[in-house]
Amino acid sequence: MADIWLMRHGAYEGHRPGHHAPHEAALTEEGRDQTRRSLPLPNDITAIVTSPLPRARQTATLIAQLTGLPIVAMSGLLAEWRAPSIVLGRTAENYPPAYRAWRTRRLTNPTLRCEDGESLTDLHTRATHCAAFLHHTAQRHGPILAVSHTLLLGTLLHLPSSAVAAFTTATRAPWPFATLRPLPHPSAPPHTP
Repeated sequence: MADIWLMRHGAYEGHRPGHHAPHEAALTEEGRDQTRRSLPLPNDITAIVTSPLPRARQTATLIAQLTGLPIVAMSGLLAEWRAPSIVLGRTAENYPPAYRAWRTRRLTNPTLRCEDGESLTDLHTRATHCAAFLHHTAQRHGPILAVSHTLLLGTLLHLPSSAVAAFTTATRAPWPFATLRPLPHPSAPPHTP
């Protein structure tokens, strides 16, 4: 079974803690520097897959340019947790009442959605499909690097757990920018940062 390495994109425009980034947020020069410092990659990586969101796609493109590795797929399965539109570009002090109410109930009702956002169950289900996609891609291309986003990556690492446990662990252990971690093989225990 081929190895799969996971990487969070580099720093992006407008980043601040508790901020739900707009989808179009682009990689900053600091993010490009972080990406350069993440090299060299593990020697056996032969291809890259990426989220379609600009900050991840730009990270993957820079790695491809610096290493000569091909980007073999761009998939929405690797996109970040889909926050509801009402919070994009906002921080905690500006969250609308509907989102605040959802946040208080999401752990007891993981299927609950806030407007057009993903529920915790939706995220967990997508991460399960993403893991299957990554394993299939690695079987086809050899060891791969998957560039994605903190909550999706954290959920991928903790898939054997429930939707609530995987989400909670991912939010409590933020993934630093441009950091790599291996995706455990399905029979391996989950990674604990």
